[in-house]
Amino acid sequence: MASDEIPAAAPGPDASSSATLVAQDSNDSQNNADRSQNRNGKRGGRGRERGNDKPGAQGKRKHGGFGSAKGPVPDKREQVRNNRDAKRRKVIDEEVGGKSFMSIEFTPDEIKAEDRRPKRKVAVLIGYAGTGYHGIQINHKEKTIEGDIFAAFVAAGAISKANADDPKKSSLVRCARTDKGVHAAGNVLSLKLIVEDEDIVEKINSHLPEQIRIWGIQRTVNAFSCYQSCDSRWYEYLMPSYSLLPPQPQSFLGKKILESAKEKGVLEEHLERLDDVTGFWDEVEKNDIEPILARLSPEVRAEVLRKLQDSNDKELAEDGQPAKYDQEEASKDATADKDVEMSDTAEPQPEKPIEEAKPVEETPQEPKPEKELSPVDAAVRDIKAAYVAAKRRYRISPARIERLQQALNLYLGTHNYHNYTVMKSFKDASAKRHIKSFEANTTPIQIGDTEWLSLKVHGQSFMMHQIRKMVAMAVMVVRCGAPLDLIKESYGPRRISIPKAPGLGLMLERPMFTEYNKRAAGFDKEPIDFSKYEDQIIKFKDEHIYRRMFEVEEKENSFHLFFNQVDNFRTDYFLWVTAGGVDASHERSDRTERVPKALEAELGDEADGVVEDGT
Repeated sequence: MASDEIPAAAPGPDASSSATLVAQDSNDSQNNADRSQNRNGKRGGRGRERGNDKPGAQGKRKHGGFGSAKGPVPDKREQVRNNRDAKRRKVIDEEVGGKSFMSIEFTPDEIKAEDRRPKRKVAVLIGYAGTGYHGIQINHKEKTIEGDIFAAFVAAGAISKANADDPKKSSLVRCARTDKGVHAAGNVLSLKLIVEDEDIVEKINSHLPEQIRIWGIQRTVNAFSCYQSCDSRWYEYLMPSYSLLPPQPQSFLGKKILESAKEKGVLEEHLERLDDVTGFWDEVEKNDIEPILARLSPEVRAEVLRKLQDSNDKELAEDGQPAKYDQEEASKDATADKDVEMSDTAEPQPEKPIEEAKPVEETPQEPKPEKELSPVDAAVRDIKAAYVAAKRRYRISPARIERLQQALNLYLGTHNYHNYTVMKSFKDASAKRHIKSFEANTTPIQIGDTEWLSLKVHGQSFMMHQIRKMVAMAVMVVRCGAPLDLIKESYGPRRISIPKAPGLGLMLERPMFTEYNKRAAGFDKEPIDFSKYEDQIIKFKDEHIYRRMFEVEEKENSFHLFFNQVDNFRTDYFLWVTAGGVDASHERSDRTERVPKALEAELGDEADGVVEDGT
């Protein structure tokens, strides 16, 4: 009887009936197998391969085809792992000379001797001062925040020795990516850690420098990704209030602004927008500069004025470098080009044992003997120092802060920020970003001789350079007495060259996880919340972040040099701040058009600066 014609067995616990059913099931299985083999022969054998690469089937799949390698083929997961290990080893051996900031290796005996303990998916709440580090993202070649944290995890036993050679084995993900020298009061990493020890946070911190702190570690659901679950991010930007002073009247940009206002017949409106700073530079010339010039001989005075004029009106040559350039200005502008990177004076040191994870320290150098200056150079130095001192004495008016706030308000909502980043066109949908708030603190703080303003921005996500260019755009419009509607025009298709403000003032305040926190209680998990660590964070910001910002600005005049660079090069890139508007400025034809080298740092198109979060 054919197998598909066997009648159902009669009910009852009869032994012979059971035997019959077993025999029938055996026949069914054999016939099904035969039919499957026949189908496989007709259809190219697709079914024959299913499951054959799994353990216990028919062993590992063999290579096939002319010229193929002999022997078993590893399964797909093993292939991926092997390829990744090979690439990692190649980078370590060929590019970093066998020493990696990303891979910590142990001997097979050390790995075997270690007890196996369970890993749990967690969110790690961190804060750091970025000075001396090449950003947060771990890599083989450079010293990074994640590199030191990863080494501390291993040293504290939160990551096993078997997984210490590759952060991907622990599923390491960062919430927001910050670049070289940038600080974060709060950021989040998600990964799998061994967190059985009650004092695991203290153990990890004991292996970290003081400028990197673990605030807390919280268990999460297994599918948690801090990057995917982050709803929005808060950033703070600090800048000296003198950033809102107008360009000096004798600078190239200062002259163009006044000429254009007269030509367009809007001089009165222009001066009204600068009412609270009218006469500032006249007072500086009268009280600070003229006394220096008065004590010079006529010959020296004439040469000093010539040098000052050259530095105030730098012409760009065909190669993109300033055509008129004295050595002192070249040195200072090189400092400005490096932006915040000048705070990273130390190079990464050779890798140390894990337990010695420390920040890069500067090697003490013998002070160089001061070069004796000529009377002309000494006078130029004194005059430039007088200008900087006068800027630092400036105290901003409430009206000026209010005008800045009016400019910042124009960023609220969803707009096209293709002009505020790199490599994005107007038609690129990802250039649209949503800003929830952008507030200027109405109460400045004074540190030493300098008054500082705090700006805080809250947005869903930010592109490369976006925050720094938003700050620069608002500041340029206010300090140059331009119409605020220029900001609205920047959202349109017309390309505008917007400089990026110094990275020194940028800090990631904290990421937000609003939607995840709403669901966390249902999974019996704690919300991701920095508020419980607020006292520690405030102290950390004061001691390690703000202090570094203030000290670097005091030493290097980063903001003064930035605006001096923007104001004094003879170029039409930034003439959109004049009464001629965007039509008066140069519009680069495409993203590949060469930018003058002297302006690369300001425009940021070389993508070497701060990555707010890179999304």
